[in-house]
Amino acid sequence: MARRKKVSRVLEKAQQREASLRSISSQLDLGNGLTLDTYSSRLQDLQSLVSNYNTTLSLLDKLSDDIATMEQEVRDLSEKMLMGVGVKYGKSSQEYGMAGGVPKNKRRRSTSQQSSSSVTPTQFHQTMPASTYSTTSEPTNGKALVA
Repeated sequence: MARRKKVSRVLEKAQQREASLRSISSQLDLGNGLTLDTYSSRLQDLQSLVSNYNTTLSLLDKLSDDIATMEQEVRDLSEKMLMGVGVKYGKSSQEYGMAGGVPKNKRRRSTSQQSSSSVTPTQFHQTMPASTYSTTSEPTNGKALVA
């Protein structure tokens, strides 16, 4: 994702002011070093800094993309290396475990799949007491009410 480039509102307003001051006099000198040439020079310095900043952001974006691409290449190569060890030594071997894989004979089966399928909806329905089928809030003493 590209970073947002810097837009200097101060620079934009100052450039408008420079144009307005230039309409008064192209050699405007207000004393104490306040000249139009000094003002213009500072505006150019700020413009240069903003441009350098935005160029650096673009370079960072490119470097970030390069890193992401290289990470994907290394991720793929790592997977291929592990698969190669699995092919050469077997997926149940000690070497496969040393390379970072989980040997087949050491894998644990998940228990969440077994427990969720042990109760079926019909079993749940049959084990519910009749009083839970009531549509009223009155006690039913274990008998179902027909509405």
